[in-house]
Amino acid sequence: MESDLNEQSGLRIIPLGGVGEIGLNMMVYEHGDDIIIADCGLMFPEPHMLGIDIVIPDITYLRERADRVRGIFLTHGHEDHIGALPFVLQELSPPLYGTALTLGFIREKLKEFDLDGLVDMEVVKPRESVSIGAFTVEFIRVSHSIVDGCALAIRTPEGVVIHTGDFKIDQTPVDGELTDLATFARYGSEGVLALLADSTNVEREGYTLSERVVGEAFDEIFPRCDGRIIVAAFSSNIHRVQQAVDAAARCGRKVLLNGRSMIANVAIARQMGYLSIPDGLLIDLRDMPRLTPEQICMITTGSQGEPMSALARIAMDDHKQIKLEAGDTVILSSRFIPGNEKTISDLINHLYRRGAEVYHEKVSEVHVSGHASQEELKLMLNLVRPRYFVPVHGEYRHLVKHARLAQKVGVPAERCLVIENGAVVSFRDGEGGVTGNVESGRVFIDGKGIGDVGQVVLKDRKHLSEDGMVVVIIAINQHTGELIYGPDIVSRGFVFEDESQEYLDETKKIVLDTLAGMTIEARGDWGEVKQEVRRILRRFFNKTIERRPVILPLILEM
Repeated sequence: MESDLNEQSGLRIIPLGGVGEIGLNMMVYEHGDDIIIADCGLMFPEPHMLGIDIVIPDITYLRERADRVRGIFLTHGHEDHIGALPFVLQELSPPLYGTALTLGFIREKLKEFDLDGLVDMEVVKPRESVSIGAFTVEFIRVSHSIVDGCALAIRTPEGVVIHTGDFKIDQTPVDGELTDLATFARYGSEGVLALLADSTNVEREGYTLSERVVGEAFDEIFPRCDGRIIVAAFSSNIHRVQQAVDAAARCGRKVLLNGRSMIANVAIARQMGYLSIPDGLLIDLRDMPRLTPEQICMITTGSQGEPMSALARIAMDDHKQIKLEAGDTVILSSRFIPGNEKTISDLINHLYRRGAEVYHEKVSEVHVSGHASQEELKLMLNLVRPRYFVPVHGEYRHLVKHARLAQKVGVPAERCLVIENGAVVSFRDGEGGVTGNVESGRVFIDGKGIGDVGQVVLKDRKHLSEDGMVVVIIAINQHTGELIYGPDIVSRGFVFEDESQEYLDETKKIVLDTLAGMTIEARGDWGEVKQEVRRILRRFFNKTIERRPVILPLILEM
């Protein structure tokens, strides 16, 4: 296919996030003057992103075409699919389309940013369609680890594209809402131009276990517990909360909700009828003293060992109202997110130190995945029978393996497109391929700063974390070049000053010798002084103790 990024005919599909990575999901569909977006997610920082709170997609491409963005379609309410909305909606203002619970979660999130009421939201039920610009989008029910998940069937002038979002094929879902295989098959019979499918679990053989397995594990564990039960789960996993509530009720336990997002999401789900909790079952912290341990079940956030979470503070014996005792049971009912393994392991060790028994996914079926395994992925491919296949939602190895899986069920290798963020996949007259790239990337959110921390700042933070900092304070008369004060050496994270005074005194001598060797004119040029001090100390530190701290010469104005 001819590469022409300015071509306005045909369909263009552009991932701005979520391809070659877990999280940050954002897919752009463009035809003529019309653009729609599927999902708008964030990702949590990787270990090297020091000090970063969250990461969102770079929307430069959309910002430059804001007047052409017709709508944002949300597949479900997980943070990696909706979490970037409060930031993106400060620059774009299209309507949002999603199922009731998804929009309920978004509405609560937008309140925190004073955006509630400023964004048009339209609730769409499964099997309902929305026509907007060149596109008609039908929502298709899928099972996932959150209520109200949907895939998108996007009808375009070039053909139908199926965007699965996150899914699995659960034959016994907790709410009885099955993945709508009949609708996928209907589109497959009609003819599908391209399938974009979730690749997260492509390395797992067989089928993903049903969510009901977790409920069965709860029913097995709860009656054996003599003390309090603490279930830690993601607040968006309403089915998991429902099963924990049901198990607690059957054992005669009251339920305490803990964690701001847990309390908020449960309230939204109850109000919308997605969660059933009998009156009188819920208690708050003030009710705990009048109940015995065997009458209490707490459902909380903090399953990833987040330092400020209630569960982490309980594990460290730092919670004012809740103290773990021997006989208490903690159930970590979520997966170990890659990168969090050490933090979670430390959490489990601290819980055992407090005398608790701990269940987690490595030792019990207290968690099942919300993503399809190999046999389910094959089934989706066989139902949809796409002309082209584009694996998404996964790291690069997942995409490659998913493409190979598609080839096993009959999709030709040349029609399996493994792409990366920013790639432009173009379709015209039934033919498709990668035709170029657009600007894409990651924007770092640090506190209230959006995008003001880039790779250079992260590199400096990494440098500081590894080798520390040395500040050299001197005062020089700019006119005469005379040293008036210093040098004073202040270090942080470099050496322990009380025990390394001899070394720091030697450092001062090096600076004095350096200044003495400079001409009066050079000492009057503060830029040259700073550069020379950095150069000499960098060499000295590297030669003597093989460390490379950040060196900050500070020259006082005299």
